[in-house]
Order: sequence, then structure tokens, then C-alpha cells
Amino acid sequence: MADELTPLQSLEGRLLFAVPKKGRLLQASLNLLEGADIQFKRENRLDIALVKNLPIALVFLPAADIPTFVGEGRVDLGITGFDQVREHDAGVRELARARRMSGDGSPDPSDKAQGCETVMDLGFGSCRLQVQAPAKGGYAEGKDLIGKNVGTSFVHLAHEYFARLELEREGVTDSNADFAGRKLRTKIIELSGSVEAACALGVADGIVDLVESGETMKAAGLMAIDTVVESSAILIKSKAPSNPAMVDLIAARIGGVITAQKYVLCQYNIPRTSLSDATKITPGKRAPSVTSLDEDGWVAVSAMVEKKRIAPVMDELMKIGATDILVLDIHNTRGS
Repeated sequence: MADELTPLQSLEGRLLFAVPKKGRLLQASLNLLEGADIQFKRENRLDIALVKNLPIALVFLPAADIPTFVGEGRVDLGITGFDQVREHDAGVRELARARRMSGDGSPDPSDKAQGCETVMDLGFGSCRLQVQAPAKGGYAEGKDLIGKNVGTSFVHLAHEYFARLELEREGVTDSNADFAGRKLRTKIIELSGSVEAACALGVADGIVDLVESGETMKAAGLMAIDTVVESSAILIKSKAPSNPAMVDLIAARIGGVITAQKYVLCQYNIPRTSLSDATKITPGKRAPSVTSLDEDGWVAVSAMVEKKRIAPVMDELMKIGATDILVLDIHNTRGS
């Protein structure tokens, strides 16, 4: 119908939330949104989806672009990798240096409330941005690639990394040294995909690329010789969000889902004489809940326990006389 709103027309009054449109972070991000009861339907080929139960619009963007959109205040919230935020920040530093070198000291009118803030680590998408070289190439450290060709899609972080190494070789160890924009002996070659093939194809002597399990790296005949950034998925927000209260609400919901994913609820019965020992084993996030049973001398205890620790915790509880031990999944939670 002619009078129906298009997605772009219907964004007014909605908080904009950027989500990776593809890649390794997409599915886990969608699972997180589902757990936070953010209800939406993404139509085919559309990169904007209106949330049904909250005044939010999801914007599906490449993960590498999300720090830019959040940092410029064009969207309010975003899920991306910490590596992408670091790469964006390095690019901003390089641009600022270029402006200073050109003599343009005037403030950029678009700089108001620039930058993004990390709200929380989301606990998935762990990886490492590493310097890699051929396993049989004779390179043992990052500094061995100084003056060589290095391929990467993280050109700003790679530039700063090798600028630091080159300055250290020259005897400069100042932690406040300006690495951004420094002319390098090392040649940084920007590659947008299949970075791991660059060495085998003769394009580069080494690369700077993301590593998850390391299997792709090994299959390409590469080995890691240094780590530039440890990364995982993070929730970021604009420094001037359009609706701060809604940002806080979404952050609380997502935080609740993450907590629920990490913890289980452990319930058991224990003689009151052993309660002190039991609470040392299951201290809970703040303190365990303890209630008296009808049977004299016995209490029931309920406490949150990290999921990865639950098996040894149950073993220890049994040793001190706990009975009727139950472990229950937590679907969501609120509060710290």
C-alpha cells in the first residue's frame, strides 16, 4: 500500500542497535537477542528489522563498520569484536595525526560526542589477532618481519604494531610515542579476504590475522609469532545515545542472559552443623539462600554456581554430608 511506512521512514523514535550481518558473531548475537526477549523478524535482504515489543530498530552491518557507526553516533548500540573497536580507534588516531601534520588544528564539526564506550564483554567470539609467518620461513618474532611485506585487513593496528617495533629497534621505548601515521620500513599490504593465503601466494612475507582454533593457520603452513590483541564480542554504546534509559534496559537484559549462561542454581540439604563448610563451597554470587527444614538440625541451601565448576562442587558437597543435590538451569536473571 502507498501509505505504508518503509523501514527507513519508521525509524523515528526508535533506538538503533547495530548487529553483525554475517560472520562468526552473527548467530551468537541473534541467540543473545532472543534470550533478552528482543522480538523481531528480518525480511529477506533487508538490513533493518523493527523490534515488535520495544522501540528499537536492529541495523545489520559488517562487524568492522559497527564501531564507526556507533562512534559517530549514527547508531546507539552495537555488537562487534573488541579487535574491530581497537582497529577503529587506531584509524581515528592516524586520522587525527594526519590533520595535525597538515596544520589543520581546527576542531572537526563532526567530532562532537565522538567515540564509543564498552558496555560489557559478551562472552563469545573469543579469538586473537596474531602476527603469523610461514612455519619454515625462519621468522621467530614480530621484529623479524621489520622491513618485510605484511598482509592484513587490520591495517591500522598492524601499522601501530610495526611502528612500535621499529622505534624500539631505534632505541625509542617511550610508551607515549606517536605510532599512528609514522612512515614505516615495513610495508603493510591491505587485504580484504583470504589473508592466510598471502604468504603461500608470494604476496606477503607474514600476515596479521585473526585466529580462533588455529587450524586454518596451520593448514596454510603458518605459525603465530606474536599476539597483537586478545578479542571477544563486546556490547558498545554511543557517547550520546538517543535514549539512555533504553540503552540501560537493553544492557540489563543482555547482562542477565550472560549471567544465566554462566551459572546454574545448586540446591541441596545439609546438616546445620556443616552449614559453614557448605557455604565455603557454594558462597553464591553474594550469599547463599538458607531455609530451615521441618526436620530438626537440617537446612536447605540454594546458591548460584559457575556452570563449569558444578561437578567438583557437587563432589565436595557430598563429602561433607549434603543430600538431595539438585542442579537447575537459569534462563535469565537481573542484578549483579
